[in-house]
Amino acid sequence: MTLTPDRIINELAYCTGSENFYEHWTRRIIFTDGIKHMADICGAYWLIDAIASHQTNNQVAAAYFQVWTLTKAPTDTYPDRFILTCEDGNGNTLARQIIKFSDFPLDDIRIYVTDKTMLLPSEY
Repeated sequence: MTLTPDRIINELAYCTGSENFYEHWTRRIIFTDGIKHMADICGAYWLIDAIASHQTNNQVAAAYFQVWTLTKAPTDTYPDRFILTCEDGNGNTLARQIIKFSDFPLDDIRIYVTDKTMLLPSEY
């Protein structure tokens, strides 16, 4: 069953805490039930991998609080491309990556990383 973007957004809004924490296979980061649910329903474990891979960047790793935004690029310029950006919460860009192809079902999503824990804004 494929969920509509509105249904996905609605489901993720109900993620307000986490009973479990999952260690990423790189052991650089852990993630919450909400992030796991997002990855399950959106087929986006690759997004967790991408964020975890940037934790080796000294500038990113030094930031206690990280705001990750995945945004669909303008379709007239880059069809099926997304831009993944990390900021420090004060508008300073720490990292940026172009995702050349994805079937991610949402036009954008925001993910927080604080104290090496990845979570949805509704879980913060």
